[in-house]
Amino acid sequence: MNLRRSFVALTGVLCLAAPAIAAPLIALDSAVYVEKVAPGKGRMLQPAAQLNRGDRVVYVVSWYRMGGTGAFTVTNPLPRSVYYQGSADGSEEVSLDNGKTWGKLDQMRTGSHLATPEDVTNVRWHVAASEAARGSGEITYSAIVR
Repeated sequence: MNLRRSFVALTGVLCLAAPAIAAPLIALDSAVYVEKVAPGKGRMLQPAAQLNRGDRVVYVVSWYRMGGTGAFTVTNPLPRSVYYQGSADGSEEVSLDNGKTWGKLDQMRTGSHLATPEDVTNVRWHVAASEAARGSGEITYSAIVR
């Protein structure tokens, strides 16, 4: 799989301002890493140049407050070439229908069965005003290349 397609999809991250006195101005940056296991060294992350089926990838979305106040939400559509595995802190919500409805993966259903990571189309994180006041932060999540 060509990394350029994944990176273009990741750069499509949306930042939606939550209601606040002065809407926050947020800049986002992203990086994609592939997890490798090296004998004697354990697991390592390397910048992804080329992705192959079965690779575990780690996405790091960095946010920077450029102005304003209040909470905000970072929403990320997943590239079709990967399926979601989880985030570092577990506070995310997922969508199975391209952002129309949201919830926790373990509580979502698709048809008559519980949703699986393969069903996730979008992921979002709410950044509280107290956290946003720090000025910057990172959101990290992993996926598997289909």
